[in-house]
Amino acid sequence: MTKNSTVVIVGAGQAGFQAAASLRQVGFDGRIVLVGDEPNIPYDRPPLSKSYLAGEIGLEKLWLRPETFYHEQRIELELGETVTAINRQARHVEFASGRKVAYDQLVLATGARFRPLRVPGAELDGVLPLRTLADADALQPRLAGAREVVVVGAGFIGLEFAAVARKAGVGVRIIEMTQHPMERVVSRETSRYVTKAHCDWGSEVRLGTCVTRILGDGRVSGVEVSDGRTLPADLVLIGIGVLPNTEVAAAAGLTVDNGIVVDRYLTASDPTIFAIGDCANFPSRFAAGRCRLESVQNAVDQGTTVAAAIVGKPVPYDKVPWFWSEQADLKLQIAGNAVGHDRAVLRGDPESHSFSVFFFQSGVLTGVESINRPTDHVVARRMLAVDPRLSPEQAVDLSFDLRAHTTSVLRREAA
Repeated sequence: MTKNSTVVIVGAGQAGFQAAASLRQVGFDGRIVLVGDEPNIPYDRPPLSKSYLAGEIGLEKLWLRPETFYHEQRIELELGETVTAINRQARHVEFASGRKVAYDQLVLATGARFRPLRVPGAELDGVLPLRTLADADALQPRLAGAREVVVVGAGFIGLEFAAVARKAGVGVRIIEMTQHPMERVVSRETSRYVTKAHCDWGSEVRLGTCVTRILGDGRVSGVEVSDGRTLPADLVLIGIGVLPNTEVAAAAGLTVDNGIVVDRYLTASDPTIFAIGDCANFPSRFAAGRCRLESVQNAVDQGTTVAAAIVGKPVPYDKVPWFWSEQADLKLQIAGNAVGHDRAVLRGDPESHSFSVFFFQSGVLTGVESINRPTDHVVARRMLAVDPRLSPEQAVDLSFDLRAHTTSVLRREAA
């Protein structure tokens, strides 16, 4: 791309920020316009439900880079702006204000929004999501004054919030419609362990239960659930997942199916448009097909991948997916795909609160979940990037040196 080229990046979250920063790192010298619908410079989202919500870190610790970075790197910030349309023929995006910005290459990093709970009373004061910095800022003072909270949804966000609330001495009830918290991303073995941990910390966890109504007169006072009980609540956290922001892409005629559909180079159905991060549906060998991932790792790696493609050095996206969640004294780390497997073996002792579960499909390692066992996680990520050549018997044997085995495999691969 030449000095006269313009790359417009729609979405100033982790993926959009990384694409902009990586473009400069790989030598792109043209114009970069980074558009965000929030008023803040790009920030780190994971701490919102943990250390930031708990008041352990301040706002300045959230910024991915200081504001001066964008001036130094000649990245134009368009903050508090919403892109309402893409004109593919004229190659420009249109803001809600009517202003237009032309592009040569367009990167859609539009992310996802919280999935609303559609029950009577969901509009009451004190019923809140936790997705953005503004959400966290609204929750902080309410949590400080709360006595009883109900968490609707036992995914990462709901459970992380619940852990912070219990640490603050607030009564917590967690409502989950399935029988297995975090069901989309972790195995049932790990789900059961984490559920027990929350019960041990004093939370009430109700599985296979739905919220049917939120009660209150202007402000929330309780929650009615599907078994007929009414639970007291002066604060309700909604954490039932997210929806990818694909409406503008669909209106522009791009292919959309649980995200903006891209190829292995992250190119959408228009060769001048890419999609990355939470909004992108991409092919993955770890999903045995296509998938859409909501993780920092995926956002960062796809941001660097798309930058390389824009400067004419395309590389197929094939990174090992990994995630983490911190809940009180538990650090859950996941590498690869822990959901699809035909055998699971345990390394370590759950009673010691430090163990890993290794997952195999037809004898091949597909994923690893670790609780307070970071070395296993790091080694698993390295193994899954190549042919792991690890047997279930080796995985379960604590005397077997995983790190040395992985190093040996990598050396043989490089030879």
